[in-house]
Amino acid sequence: LLDDLLDARDRDPRLLRERAARLDADLDATHIVLAARLDGAAADADQEAAARRRLWSAASHLAATRHGLAAARDGGTVLLLPLTAGDTATELARRTAGHLGTAVHEAVTVGASAPVRDLVVHLDAVAAAYEEGRRCLDALRLLGRSGDGAAAEDFGFLGLLLAGDRDIAGFVDRTIGQVVSYDDRRGTDLLRTLDAYFACGMSPARTKDELHVHVNTVAQRLERVGRLLGADWQSPARALEIQLALRLHRLAAPTRH
Repeated sequence: LLDDLLDARDRDPRLLRERAARLDADLDATHIVLAARLDGAAADADQEAAARRRLWSAASHLAATRHGLAAARDGGTVLLLPLTAGDTATELARRTAGHLGTAVHEAVTVGASAPVRDLVVHLDAVAAAYEEGRRCLDALRLLGRSGDGAAAEDFGFLGLLLAGDRDIAGFVDRTIGQVVSYDDRRGTDLLRTLDAYFACGMSPARTKDELHVHVNTVAQRLERVGRLLGADWQSPARALEIQLALRLHRLAAPTRH
């Protein structure tokens, strides 16, 4: 059934609902499409095939117990799970990654779409949501967050930039690596100050209020940033690159709750 929804075949909505009901799924509910993939390196093709079978088995069981659907696709597994009241796509993705990873004893990365509504009426929405989930999964892997789960909403427009094979870590290192290293060595707050400075419209006065420090402290930190990144770090082009690198750095090491 999920394969039919993903392929956006011309199907009778009534028949789709009946098929889903036989599987204890309600296609009129709001759903999330999740793309799941193993991230462990298999020793050979046989081990990889066995690992995929374990993932498929675990995903099928999860879908059955959560009133959802599952399908094998593109070397991984796709799940269509209902979004319950008070839940979010991000939380569902993280729980799914943890559940599947525990079940197969390997790291499983999960990318989730935004909520999908009226999917029986708009069959192409399921395929679009799957592509969104795959982009999110690729972004997680590029950011070094294998075995984690996240949703498209966590990345915003950056999801488009992260799609494909890009050297995210290299870009961050080239752009703000010296500041990151300085903070790590000295225990300083230059990165946090940079974040606040840009968030406050590059106003030192507003930045000191945001950080609850003296304006001279902000000035001293920004002077140090200038020495590390170069005198032109506040030019429009450099400032844009630095803000992007800061955002990517945060995404690569999200705060755990």
